[in-house]
Amino acid sequence: MSDSLHTLPRDGLIAVVKRDCPTCVLTAPVLGDLARRAGLAVFTQDDPSFPETVAERIDDTALDVSHRLRIEIVPTLIRLREGREVERTYGWDRTEWQRVAGLDALGEELPPFRPGCGAKNIEPGIIERLKIRHGETGLSARRVGIGDGEDEIEAMFDRGWSDGLPLVPPTEERVMRMLSGTARDPREIVGAIPPDLVPATVEKVAINAVMAGCKPEYLPVVLAAVEAVLDEKFAMHGVLATTMYVGPVVVVNGPVRRQIGMNARGNALGQGNRANATIGRALQLVIRNIGGGRPQEVDRATLGNPGKYTYCFAEDEEGSSWEPLACDFGIARGVSAVTVFAGYGLQGIVDQKSRTPESLSRSFAESLKAMQNVKLAPGCDVLLVVCPEHERTFREAGWSKRRLTDELHRLTQIPGEELVGGAKGIAEGGPPSLAGKTVGKTRPGGLLIVRAGGGAGMFSGIIGGWAASGERGSMPVTREVKS
Repeated sequence: MSDSLHTLPRDGLIAVVKRDCPTCVLTAPVLGDLARRAGLAVFTQDDPSFPETVAERIDDTALDVSHRLRIEIVPTLIRLREGREVERTYGWDRTEWQRVAGLDALGEELPPFRPGCGAKNIEPGIIERLKIRHGETGLSARRVGIGDGEDEIEAMFDRGWSDGLPLVPPTEERVMRMLSGTARDPREIVGAIPPDLVPATVEKVAINAVMAGCKPEYLPVVLAAVEAVLDEKFAMHGVLATTMYVGPVVVVNGPVRRQIGMNARGNALGQGNRANATIGRALQLVIRNIGGGRPQEVDRATLGNPGKYTYCFAEDEEGSSWEPLACDFGIARGVSAVTVFAGYGLQGIVDQKSRTPESLSRSFAESLKAMQNVKLAPGCDVLLVVCPEHERTFREAGWSKRRLTDELHRLTQIPGEELVGGAKGIAEGGPPSLAGKTVGKTRPGGLLIVRAGGGAGMFSGIIGGWAASGERGSMPVTREVKS
């Protein structure tokens, strides 16, 4: 027996099988019959002694022949002529086997049809290693060598790639597996990542998604989030360089939320969900590792906030009576999309007694006035996360999201006399010219509303934005998630 690629005959029949396949075992007598009558060459993927009905088996446990032949299902029967494949069938289909073999009487004692099994050479982990061995990775990123005595995790810390938490080593196998999550070309340039404006390819984003702990199916969401923060309206360089607390907050809408198992309900903004945690983290690692955005360098945040590790959650569309957030930005309902918002840590709204929308909206409004400082208006954009029990109060009263938004804008109009410097004994504030005017806490269009959270507890939340939000700075941006 031999495992060499040169064992492929120039003319004749070959079969690829594995013992761990009931259909291959079923066809063992037919394989023996073909070997005797037609000179069949049999390549075995997992057990060199299988099938015993064939005297000369060829060991393909290294799977190089299977990879070269692009075997996807076993058993596969192939006819070669002058070194080229001219016929192929897979699984067990008596009519097809007779056609490829050129024999009428074949497998008459077997059922007419049985489906095959997945080939070993395309199993996760194996297919990536085979592509690497055969020089088919398609990867262009430079490989960083790690010394024999180095610990991979510590080496990544030492090289400054980490956000402070351990990273998953981005091996070729893992990066290739990550890239299988998208149909996009690995060499496609997603955009120039600030602050260094380094071009980011799909492959480079995938490398950081691996390090963040993402699954391949998360990659399209990560790519959409990267594209969104690179929109000029979001002003990622400014978001990064400000001394304020902010970083990208990612809200996900559409079918992809359920497809990848995101959390929109209990503890939606907290720990415990892999997709929520790693998608937001991957975005931050892209900014750090590709764009060079590191704390105490271009990132000049005075305090920052824990959300700068990761800040990503899904909207609870199924439980909501309101249109999803992405719809506010022109995305049709049922289309997967991400919205990025320059926000900081959560400010809670605790109201367990309001049972009317009028009372609850006033409670929300008074809480909104405290954003950043009660003396600052217009202060910043805001993402209002409404919990299910609070949303129910508005739903049962027939309040749409638009009505609630309009009411909150009305209720957060503040007399200018309260905002001037020195008012209320607080030096912070605006110029004396504000006196006699009324000032809104947020700009028109600067109040975003989503529903998320657990079914119990009357606790909503405010995610305040950058003080330079709105027309003067960062605007929320939505991007469709593409496969």
